Amino acid sequence: MSLKVAIAGASGYVGGELARLVAEHPQLELVTVTANTNAGEKFINLHPHLSSFAHLELVPTDAKHLAGHDVVFLALPHAKSAEVAAWLDADVLVIDCGADFRLESSVDWEKFYGGTHAGTWAYGMPELILAEGAKQRDKLRGVKRVAVPGCNVTAITLALSPLLAANLIDNEDIVSVLSVGTSGAGRSASADLSHSEMHESARAYGVGGVHRHTPEIEQNLTKSAGQKVQVLFTPVLVPMSRGILAVNTAKATGPIEQLHHALSKYYEGEKFIRVLPLGEWPQTSNVVGSNVCEIGVALDEHSGRVTVVSAIDNLVKGTAGAAIQSLNLALGIAEDTGLSVNGVAP
Repeated sequence: MSLKVAIAGASGYVGGELARLVAEHPQLELVTVTANTNAGEKFINLHPHLSSFAHLELVPTDAKHLAGHDVVFLALPHAKSAEVAAWLDADVLVIDCGADFRLESSVDWEKFYGGTHAGTWAYGMPELILAEGAKQRDKLRGVKRVAVPGCNVTAITLALSPLLAANLIDNEDIVSVLSVGTSGAGRSASADLSHSEMHESARAYGVGGVHRHTPEIEQNLTKSAGQKVQVLFTPVLVPMSRGILAVNTAKATGPIEQLHHALSKYYEGEKFIRVLPLGEWPQTSNVVGSNVCEIGVALDEHSGRVTVVSAIDNLVKGTAGAAIQSLNLALGIAEDTGLSVNGVAP
C-alpha cells in the first residue's frame, strides 16, 4: 500500500529532487505539490525531467491542500516551515528540509536567523556519531517530526565526526573551506547569478563566521566529541550546478594510519559513506545523483595538521536523500529503500 505524499515548496531545487526520489520509492505516491508564486503552473514546467508527474499542478501552500497525507515534506524558506507544520496533524510524518527545527539552542537561532526559535525535531543524519557510542539513526525510529540537516553541515560533519569521537583532532582548531555548486543557493538565488558572473569565477560568501550553518556544524561535532567544538567555516560558490567538496583541516593527535582507521571503523557497514584508500581523493562528479558521501584523508607531517576531504551531492545526500533516508527509518522501512549509491555520468 502506497503512502500519500505532499511536497510543500515543490517549485524549488529541493522540491524537485524530493519528487525525483519519491518517484523511485516503491512505497510512496506523490499526490500533491504546492508553491507560492508558481501556484497554478504545471509541475513539469519547472521540472521538465520529471515526466512521470506531468499530471500534477502546483497548488497554493495552505492547510486545505496539505491535509489528508501520510507524509509531508517541507521545502520552504526559513521560518515558514514552523508556520506550515502547525497546520498538520500529529500522526502525519513531517520532514522539514529547512532550518527551523535543526538547532537546539534558541540563543543560536536568534543570533543567526532572528525571530523566535520554533523548537527542535529529531535530527535527520542517521550516520552522526554520538559520543556515548551510538549513532543518530537510533533516535529516528518511529518519530513523526524530522529536521533534515543543512547540506554544508552534512559534508563537514561526516568528514570530521569520527576523528572527534576518537579524540584524534584538536576540537578548537578546525577550519573548513567548501566549494559549493550554485544549486546550493536555491533556485531564486541561482537565477540571479548571470552566466558572466559565474563563468570561470568563484565567490566566497558567509565569510567571517556569519554563515547560518555554523552553529549547526558545531552542535553536531560537539555531540561526537563529547565536548565543545569550534569551527571556522567558509563556503565558496563555484561554477558547477550541484555538489559540495569540503576541505577540512585540524591539528592531529595521531598518525595517518590511526586517522584513516578511525574513519573506516566508525563508518564500517554504512552503505552511503565511502572512505577511500590512502592516496585517493573524493570528487563531486563521483557522487552527483547519489546518496553517497566520499571521504579521503591525509596528514601533513610538517604542520601536524590532518586534511579530510569529503564530497556530496548537495541536493541528494545534502538534502533530499537524507530526507528519504530519515523517512525510511521513521517508518520502519529498510534504510536504503529508494536511494542509490550510483552517481550519474557527467
